[in-house]
Amino acid sequence: MGKKRIVKTAPTQESESRPEGVGREGNKKRVEAGILHVRSTYNNTELVLTDKKGNVLATASSGSLGFKGAKKGTPFAAAKVGETLGAKAHLLGVKEISVVVKGVGSGRESGIRGFISKGVSITSIKDATPVPHNGPKPKKPRRV
Repeated sequence: MGKKRIVKTAPTQESESRPEGVGREGNKKRVEAGILHVRSTYNNTELVLTDKKGNVLATASSGSLGFKGAKKGTPFAAAKVGETLGAKAHLLGVKEISVVVKGVGSGRESGIRGFISKGVSITSIKDATPVPHNGPKPKKPRRV
């Protein structure tokens, strides 16, 4: 049968000596202004909060919140994503944002509305949806 292993872990001194409120959450940098990137497709809605230089501060998507299948692309799921990211932004101290929207999904507006429900002001909204100028060359007609 073999011996059973018993693993004993000693408590670390680092976590016990740390004062209350200081730790992983305590060393996040405070940001006053940022950029909210909204990527809304037919199947999903993703929101990314960055600082003015483009460094990612927080992310959220409808798939990460537990929505599955066709429910991920709904405006309700996008609103929940916006509220979740808005709460994260409130902890970072974000006061104002500029929004960059990409995609043609149904969660474009509701994601932004959910985000600003947490008390963040919007300075500008920019639509950066990629639009083809001419598209690919069509297929040749079929010869029978």
